[in-house]
Amino acid sequence: MSGTEVARLRLTGDQDVFSLRRLGRAVAQLAGLETQDQVRVATALSEVGREMVGTGALAVFSLENERLLITVERAPDGLCDSEGLALARRLVDEVSADPGGMVTIAKRLPPNLPGPPVARVREDLARLTPVSALEELRAQNEELATALEDVRRLNTELQETNTGVLALYNQLSSELEETNRGVVALYAELDEKSSQLRDAAEARNRFWTTLSHELRTPLNSIIGLVRLLVGPGGEPLTREQTHQIRLIGGSAETLLGLVGELLDMAKAESGRLEPELGPCDVAGLAEQLRVTMQPTGEVELHATVAPEAAEIYTDGVMLSRVLRNLLSNALKFTLRGEVRLRAELDEAEGEVVITVSDTGIGIPQEHLGHVFEEFYQVPGPLQAEARGTGIGLPYARRLVEALDGSLELASGGEGTTVIVRLPRHGLAPQIGRLLIADDDEAFRAVARRMLHGFAVDLDEAGDGVEALEVMKERRPDVVVLDMLMPRLDGSALLQRMSEDEELREVAVVVVTVAPGRAVAGHPVLSKDRLRREDLLRAVREAMGTSRG
Repeated sequence: MSGTEVARLRLTGDQDVFSLRRLGRAVAQLAGLETQDQVRVATALSEVGREMVGTGALAVFSLENERLLITVERAPDGLCDSEGLALARRLVDEVSADPGGMVTIAKRLPPNLPGPPVARVREDLARLTPVSALEELRAQNEELATALEDVRRLNTELQETNTGVLALYNQLSSELEETNRGVVALYAELDEKSSQLRDAAEARNRFWTTLSHELRTPLNSIIGLVRLLVGPGGEPLTREQTHQIRLIGGSAETLLGLVGELLDMAKAESGRLEPELGPCDVAGLAEQLRVTMQPTGEVELHATVAPEAAEIYTDGVMLSRVLRNLLSNALKFTLRGEVRLRAELDEAEGEVVITVSDTGIGIPQEHLGHVFEEFYQVPGPLQAEARGTGIGLPYARRLVEALDGSLELASGGEGTTVIVRLPRHGLAPQIGRLLIADDDEAFRAVARRMLHGFAVDLDEAGDGVEALEVMKERRPDVVVLDMLMPRLDGSALLQRMSEDEELREVAVVVVTVAPGRAVAGHPVLSKDRLRREDLLRAVREAMGTSRG
């Protein structure tokens, strides 16, 4: 007997199966296994023992490596796939059988518990008295009754748990249904509010448009009458009368300018403010503004334009209004010092940067977030004297955005700096005809503004079928193509174009919400944060590839 062996038993008859079961349970108990594990070991040995009755196989029990190990030597052939071993595998940690007739059954012992000495286990097993098959069956029945009682108890606990889970599920379902009703009601309310806001915006735009047109006629009449009264050929007026009439004319011109700004803002909000792009002499515009707006007193106005930023392609009238507005604000709130206009080229971004800075009273930090709100005026005595309307900065920003630029303002509490960034476009249209094929009307409008002035003619199509019809009627030089379109998507349209002798040479720029997949031979741009410079660069690249 080895140093770890505690017992052995030879299986020669049916009685030995009961003895094997009893011995296995006893060894498991002495090794420190819990009652349930004792029953599992005994049952596994019983199932394996039935396969070996009368074979003379030898079962050896050992305690080694924190395991209870039972090896059965000289087991019969074909035992590997037997039903008894399959059942035993469900009860213990390991069951294996090899072709040489060796079966191994292992059960892990409780961790961190000192195992009993092998010698003591042997002594305790030696004191076991033989029992009859009837007594062993009675013991098994008692174990089975205990197991059934445990199962009944577990079933009762499971039923109680299921009842609680069902109640919780019903409660959560009720709360979720209530929440869903609330969400649906909230969406309905949001839709209603959105509709009301759209109606209000449309009503406001109609109001400004109507008011602007209604005011223009009398204001132009006033300005015309003033010019007749003070111009040559009119009746002589005293100096005071001339001064008063000129004040009336100046006020009328100010009101007319305000009406024009309000009308432009209404157009910008509705997306109808379209710039008329063309060559713009920034240097000449800056000098004209410096001369006409030259202040008096202790304020100096300077204008500096770098040679590379002296000419850009934009709407000169809009840019003039923006700069006049910014310079007027700066001069209005600067009592002494200087107001400076500076234009230079940002080569990295391909933009012209126009900066208007002053040494005036500045804007308090808490009001910086509100200066671009319509009709908002920073409180203060100088602002009250200036009698502004509060729409100058919002109006300037809207115009700059219509020019595909940006306007930012900074103030450290003393002095204000406004930075206008505009794309430095080419000085003339670079392609003849361009087609925008996209089912998103909003994106087509954005792309049209970005490409305005870059192409002589711009066509649009809402899907692939319409795009194909437009191309056959008026062949474009470039197509800005969305890949996801109804009726005929971008991939199918590219295939059709490749099969047409006249269309296969048309350059294509792909724009998509999912730019991960490349389209062979064509530049691909993401619609997310698409910038004009990126689009124009891609069009030039496509044209170069097509021509090459």
